[in-house]
Formats: sequence, C-alpha cells, structure tokens
Amino acid sequence: MKSQKRDISQRAYSKGYQLGYQGRSEDNCPHQGNSNTAREWLKGWQEGHDDRCDGMNTQASQQKIMAMH
Repeated sequence: MKSQKRDISQRAYSKGYQLGYQGRSEDNCPHQGNSNTAREWLKGWQEGHDDRCDGMNTQASQQKIMAMH
C-alpha cells in the first residue's frame, strides 16, 4: 500500500513539474485542496517553473523527468 501511495505522489510531482516547465499556471493543479497529491504537484510545478526561469533546456528537463521515475 505504501509503495502505491509513493507512486501517486511521484506521478503528481512529475506532472506538476512538466506543466511548470511548460509555463502553465499553478492554477492548473488537478488535485483538490491541501491533499498530499496537491502538495506534491505544486512542489513539482515550482521546481519546473524555476528550472524554466533559470534557462534549463528542454533536453535537460526531459532527462530530469526520466530520472524521477
């Protein structure tokens, strides 16, 4: 059960990262309220947003996403 929960959190983080890197708004978070998955998604979004603002190229971003899995 715990590994399944980690997988859900990890997927939320990864999806948030991707949208943050693409320049999408954090308002696009598909998770409700202050749930664990919403927090993980927002952490990922923030990191993706920061990487984009810092000028990380797309290839490096994709490698980072693959390393998360």
